[in-house]
Amino acid sequence: MQGPLCRFFADDHDRLEGLFEKAIADRARIDMERYNEFRTGLLRHIGMEEKILLPAAQKAGDGTRVSMADKIRLDHGAIAALLVPKLTPVIVNALRSILMKHNELEEQMGGMYEMCEQLTAGEQDALLERLRSTPPVPTNPLMEPTRVLNATKRALARAGHNLDDYDSR
Repeated sequence: MQGPLCRFFADDHDRLEGLFEKAIADRARIDMERYNEFRTGLLRHIGMEEKILLPAAQKAGDGTRVSMADKIRLDHGAIAALLVPKLTPVIVNALRSILMKHNELEEQMGGMYEMCEQLTAGEQDALLERLRSTPPVPTNPLMEPTRVLNATKRALARAGHNLDDYDSR
């Protein structure tokens, strides 16, 4: 049975996935209002995990890091890098694929959320209050892919992904 933290984050994954799918439903005309809502929501979600959930779990575990925290953080870097350039078919494919695998790592039985839930058992109400009050993350305008492509590729490579693998020519 999933506890309140697992449900909170899984529900947010579902909300974000819905926004993303609606934003890209017409590939010829991306719904930029929905995409920007997805983008700011995803950055807020990543921030909640990085700044609240993982530190609370580490503190509750006597300073021991959650076992998959390093992989999760590398994925967060890759995902954030994909949110910098304007959307292209490759960026869309990479975001969809990486998020699907990443969310599974977090949500599966024995995944990050369950580990954090167990470690923070006595403080979940306070954590949920902090999570719910997390403000939106300010974003910069999207950049031309050619200006940021190399940095995006490096961030993906650090997380074990190759941007070229998502090209569906």
